[in-house]
Amino acid sequence: MTVAALEALSFGLGHMVRAASRAGERLCLLTGVRELYLHELSRLPPGAVDIVDVDTNDNQACADVLKQIPDLHGLVNSTDTWLVPGAELTERFGLPGRSAESARFLRDKLRVRQRLHERGLSPAPGDTLPAVLKDSAGTSSRNVWLVRTPEELGRARQEAARGDLKGRLFAEPLFAGPVYSAETITWAGRTRLLGVFSRQVTGTREDAAAFPVAFPAEDAIAAWAGQVLDAVEFEQGFAHVEFVLTVDGPQVVEVNARIGGALVGEALCRTLGTNVYESMIDMALGKPPALAAHAERTGPAVAFALVYPSQKGVLQGIDGLDQLPGYPGQPEWYPMRTVGDHIEHLTDQRGCVGMVLTEGPTAELALHRALAAAAVVSPRAERDATAR
Repeated sequence: MTVAALEALSFGLGHMVRAASRAGERLCLLTGVRELYLHELSRLPPGAVDIVDVDTNDNQACADVLKQIPDLHGLVNSTDTWLVPGAELTERFGLPGRSAESARFLRDKLRVRQRLHERGLSPAPGDTLPAVLKDSAGTSSRNVWLVRTPEELGRARQEAARGDLKGRLFAEPLFAGPVYSAETITWAGRTRLLGVFSRQVTGTREDAAAFPVAFPAEDAIAAWAGQVLDAVEFEQGFAHVEFVLTVDGPQVVEVNARIGGALVGEALCRTLGTNVYESMIDMALGKPPALAAHAERTGPAVAFALVYPSQKGVLQGIDGLDQLPGYPGQPEWYPMRTVGDHIEHLTDQRGCVGMVLTEGPTAELALHRALAAAAVVSPRAERDATAR
């Protein structure tokens, strides 16, 4: 009995493997970037997961692989990039999951913004300054520009014209206030708030996050997140709803039909005291997810800080990792790049070389610990002809 995964987030594969095993299933990962999972695979027993190397941008090639699995019971689809291809394969093989039409709608940030505006949950998209220009099918803060003046707007459009947009360029309001994300799970028309992450950002680049934020009126945030997901006809699954808490209340930044990226899944597992990926496997099998009925915060608060080099170039090494055990919060290093990798982007998550994760009695203290520990980690990149 097998559950297939069409790629996955950089971290969380180990939890997914264990969740599948508990459900009596074998996990089979279809991937075109096996090196993305080296850290996760290094922590798993040999042979714990079946891996098929395939061009995951070729849906027919993926379908051919899936046809060879005689006892295929479900398909896990936990990323933005493969949300639509995964839903199309799910429909093609008659497996449980969201419809392809729903996936196509959710991956179009412009259509989602327009729908939220129609339902009175967002201002209309448009070029009113200040604004955020973004790719309607973008991910990981790529192809995002903050523009406050006509000059900045012009420069951003020129950069976008030279870029690698996956969808259409559009503008939406730039909201003033701190950034958060509501992590939710939806099943059978009911959405449950698992908690809220703080998001520390510089421009469009994420620097740190902490969970769970103590909101005095968390029920109001839960109700609002439910309204947002109802408005976009969110069928089922985890959602990562980024929002800004403005003077007028929460305003949607994005609705992502997946569990949060980076170490959000790890933080959820630790704070909720359970393997949240078991609910991901349950839904892939068409079963009610346990988290929809029960999600208690029995574990520690968790924070993580993303580490970037100070310049582009070839990664020569990472200093300071040996100092992490001397910091409070049991710091752990989660690598994303290896020595010899070319770092070409510093304004979004593509430039992140790794993350420091810490624990604490509150999200605030966990965050302070993560920032303190991450400050001693120093990646060394050396400029070369490939770094622009």
